[in-house]
Amino acid sequence: MEKFTLELLFQIIGIGSASGLIYKDNSLLIIGDNSGFLYEYQMDSKNLKRHPLLENPRENTLKKDKADFEAITHFGDSLYVFGSGSTEKRNKMIQVNATDKKIIATNDLSDLYAVMQNFGAIKPEDFNLEGAIYNGESWFLLNRGNGSSNKNVLFTIEGKNLTNDFAILSNDYKLPKIKGVRSSFTDAILVGDSIYFLATAEDTESTYDDGEVLGSLIGSINLKTMKIDFTQKISSTHKFEGLTLYSNSKEKMEFLLCEDNDTEVLETDIYKLTLDKK
Repeated sequence: MEKFTLELLFQIIGIGSASGLIYKDNSLLIIGDNSGFLYEYQMDSKNLKRHPLLENPRENTLKKDKADFEAITHFGDSLYVFGSGSTEKRNKMIQVNATDKKIIATNDLSDLYAVMQNFGAIKPEDFNLEGAIYNGESWFLLNRGNGSSNKNVLFTIEGKNLTNDFAILSNDYKLPKIKGVRSSFTDAILVGDSIYFLATAEDTESTYDDGEVLGSLIGSINLKTMKIDFTQKISSTHKFEGLTLYSNSKEKMEFLLCEDNDTEVLETDIYKLTLDKK
């Protein structure tokens, strides 16, 4: 799967540092790692709504204080928004009603994240959750290996809940380099029996500090074998952090992507990535 096209589809004014998105019913649900809101953007009317995820939410939260919402997934009538876990203030998981966008529950995942770090042999300073998938039975959480140890890990978690009744499996991945720097997971979604993921190469050994962006790639992991089926570089300049399925046919797959611009500017570019199946 080497043939692809990447095009800028539109820009949304009012959202910055986009880190995850879901496409549903011709609208986009978007989170930003600086923001305390869930954004709802109607693609036809171009109407943008803001739904609070925190008390006293801000568009641009100070880095030391932010919840760092980096992953969003959905199943049934619920949305789930995850903090990255890269500091003690970033351990929240917010469950949101998918219809009215009101908060159902706020969960502290400190215990889960600690077990994940121990189980995956990830140092606390290298822990950085960037992707989440829920299929109703299993959770798939992806650690971005942009710390010094390059630990790209896919965790499979099952159990009654994510706070005190769960079992964990983990798989490590050595992702391709871009311009000499190892790429690392930035988001993932489930399509059939495959996990499609984004990865970005960023010239930094810190999960906290940003570095020079060297490019992004897309790939897939077979859910049955847990092995990578393919990877394809899609950009030399963009830091793509959000992935959602737009359409899927026999001829092609279309995804929508959002980019984290690592600034306080409230503008978000939405791209369309097309993969040719022929």
